[in-house]
Amino acid sequence: MSEPKISVDVVRHVARLARLRVTDEEASALASQLSHVLDHMDELNALDVSEVPPTSHAIPLDSPFREDAVREGLSREEALAGAPLEIAGGFAVPKVLGGEG
Repeated sequence: MSEPKISVDVVRHVARLARLRVTDEEASALASQLSHVLDHMDELNALDVSEVPPTSHAIPLDSPFREDAVREGLSREEALAGAPLEIAGGFAVPKVLGGEG
């Protein structure tokens, strides 16, 4: 590995900003781990991807859902047929918020 890209002081600074308490050992370990991550990013940045088309997925995805088409829905009577209680042509549900009513 080359020169560490993240210093222990930077780790402590970011930890303080995030209001995280880290020990000296944790700060040292995090600095090393984050430097390794940035080294891997440098390796990826060195790759020539100019001929690779942009993609959102590695493999083509087909929608498993049905086509979005307008179709007949349930009538009010069919929708309310299984309701335990109906009031004024709608579903009656228990009151969940306080207040008048």
